[in-house]
Amino acid sequence: MISEPSRHCTVELQALPSRIGQVRRIISAQLRYWHLDPLIDQAALGVTELLTNVHRHAQPDKSCTVDIELLLDRLTVSVHDHDPRLPTVNEADSFATSGRGLALIAAVSESWGVRPIGSDGKAVWFTLPAATGASTLPPLAVYGSMTDGPFGAVTPGRKPGIARWTRSTRGTREARPLAPTDC
Repeated sequence: MISEPSRHCTVELQALPSRIGQVRRIISAQLRYWHLDPLIDQAALGVTELLTNVHRHAQPDKSCTVDIELLLDRLTVSVHDHDPRLPTVNEADSFATSGRGLALIAAVSESWGVRPIGSDGKAVWFTLPAATGASTLPPLAVYGSMTDGPFGAVTPGRKPGIARWTRSTRGTREARPLAPTDC
């Protein structure tokens, strides 16, 4: 199940290796939709490490929930599972092939932590700073619905025309109707 009220996305899953890649793609697509492309690699790495920990260590089951939330200028990614045991950061041997997950999260994130959820589990989370102004971007328009679309509203008695995309002084793209001399 995926829910998306404004700037929040939740994915419920079994933390199996085959599902981890799917969740990475979901998180990446959601961050692209929110115009947070620079955070995709860090968020995908962090969620992969957290889901791998659930897969390897969580008891009694591998069911978990991944939440991403954009609040002001901070992206928070958290993974909730049903194991009340809290994880610890390990000092991995230089030849070890595992044991660095939380250290990686600490290295790529702004902050991270663990919070118990009663006696029924925990949430491991990390935050990433969002680019200034990214959280204030409007959601992408869906043309063909009740929006005006890129060409503006069609007024009664006026035929819809062709438009030309232009760059405004603010660097955004705007559509303006073509004048007869433009054709």
